[in-house]
Amino acid sequence: MQKDVAIIGLGCAAYTAAIYTARYKLDTLIVGEEEGGMGVTAAEVGNWPGEVEINGPDLMDKFKNHALSYDLVEHKIARVESVIKNDEGFTLTYQNGETSTAKTVLFATGSNKRHLGVTGEEEFAGKGVTYCATCDAFFYRGKTVAVLGGGDSAVEGAAIAAQVAEKVYLIHRRNEFRAEPFWVDKVNEKDNIEFVLNTNVLEIVGEQTVTGIKLDKPFNEEEVLPVNGVFIEIGSLPATALPKEMGCDLDEKGHIKVDSGMQSSIPGIFGAGDVTNGSNRFAQFTTAAGEGAVAANSIFGYLQSGDGHSGAMG
Repeated sequence: MQKDVAIIGLGCAAYTAAIYTARYKLDTLIVGEEEGGMGVTAAEVGNWPGEVEINGPDLMDKFKNHALSYDLVEHKIARVESVIKNDEGFTLTYQNGETSTAKTVLFATGSNKRHLGVTGEEEFAGKGVTYCATCDAFFYRGKTVAVLGGGDSAVEGAAIAAQVAEKVYLIHRRNEFRAEPFWVDKVNEKDNIEFVLNTNVLEIVGEQTVTGIKLDKPFNEEEVLPVNGVFIEIGSLPATALPKEMGCDLDEKGHIKVDSGMQSSIPGIFGAGDVTNGSNRFAQFTTAAGEGAVAANSIFGYLQSGDGHSGAMG
């Protein structure tokens, strides 16, 4: 049976949208590969209203349980390979060849971790190279690690890693961190974190596993810094392969361009969360949830109007 809306994604924006579409009495499909999206990588969330402190996985479980408490929400774990527009709406095709149909589609696909692009990165992926310090720090208890980056994820990751690792090098190509001051204060309090600023990593070296990183200038008179693990936390890229394939307008950074109602350049296609250029690209739980709610409201209006061009950009 054709759904009113297919929400692609299983993160904060997606589950918030599903809560709202269900309350609007819309038959809703929510589908994605990984529960919780990037939200599950947050070891500590201290800025979700009503929760002084909660971790990402627990918060995402609450989102999921709330959304799935409505009978109108169908939940599916699958990889969407394509979305094709037709006269009745849209057809989603999954990796196994199965399909679903919906009158509208909401892309809440979030983002993917950015790679460093240096020699040794791919070779040692899973052998000392990881893209989530908060997820994998546990495996480096008593060892020496490097965290690369200067934003929230890197600085938070360094603070988390310092709780178990013997030594943490926080390496940033600039002189100052871009992270929230709360996290900068946290790493400044740690005796086992050493800042390596104005420095780039040229290569990741090792044998069976990572043994060190080659820097573009010596640090403590060493050009190859001995480490057991490398956490690459240099930001993320919007997961826009499907909307790009469909012809949705993207901005210069690859995000879906949306209007104030979260509708894309294609009528019936909406976006919400980290994948869009909404909320000044401020990727937070709160902004993702807000965009999900706005998108659901717009989808309801779009379906009520029966006008295929209602609210479309351009």
